Amino acid sequence: MSDIIRIDVDAILAAKAGKKAKYVPRFLVSYLKKIIHQDEVNEFLRDNSDKFGLDFIRSFMKYFNNSFEIRGIENLPSDGRFTFVSNHPLGAQDGLGLGLILGEHYDGKIKFLVNDLLMNIPQLASLFIPVNKTGGQSRNLPQQVAAAFNSDDHIVMFPAGICSRKHNGVIRDLEWKKTFIVKSVQTQRDVVPIHFEGENSKFFYRLANLNKLLGIKFNIAMLYLSDEMYKNRNKKFTVTIGKPIPWQTFDSSRRPAQWAQYVQDIVYGLK
Repeated sequence: MSDIIRIDVDAILAAKAGKKAKYVPRFLVSYLKKIIHQDEVNEFLRDNSDKFGLDFIRSFMKYFNNSFEIRGIENLPSDGRFTFVSNHPLGAQDGLGLGLILGEHYDGKIKFLVNDLLMNIPQLASLFIPVNKTGGQSRNLPQQVAAAFNSDDHIVMFPAGICSRKHNGVIRDLEWKKTFIVKSVQTQRDVVPIHFEGENSKFFYRLANLNKLLGIKFNIAMLYLSDEMYKNRNKKFTVTIGKPIPWQTFDSSRRPAQWAQYVQDIVYGLK
């Protein structure tokens, strides 16, 4: 049991704040435990500690009673190595959902490059490469990305890096990073656009916008992703797969960042 990963807010506070942790109001600690669903998540992790990879994701989908309507399944290519890119509206069900859909189709030969906290769960280690841009791991980031793209696995990415935001009533990703363009050209991988239909709560988007308005560097909204995960329980999501875009498309007529925007527009055109 000691090897089973679990969430412990008290331990996290003690590690981060040291002796100052005792001054954190208990009502605040209790609130944090509630919004991240500490007890419920730990129970799920304990009950599924013997499951790994796709089996773990199947248990997750059963637990949350999520299902998918897949459109354009015929667009999934068969021969070669590919980069799959998608919008990132949720934070859990979208990542794990695409992992299940693509993982089953390609016999588990996929690797996700993601930075969500959920992806640090050991049971997902065979499918996901947690990419943190801060801390010790950041020093190995270029090597990790290069190794993934040079492997025989298909690569799945959320190029925005964080969940979608709501602006003027429209839910859409922020700017897509150019990495998937640069690396796909270098390794001659065609790019497959995917649109995932879904949204978080109004509260989440208001909080994210307030976070930005106040200029707070820490992503407060990220703390609520576990709560959003539970709010998206019992839902069916539509996933639309577009036609592969040949890597030769991304030539010198545009900068990589402009090509990334081009692909993002294609993704939202699938909606």
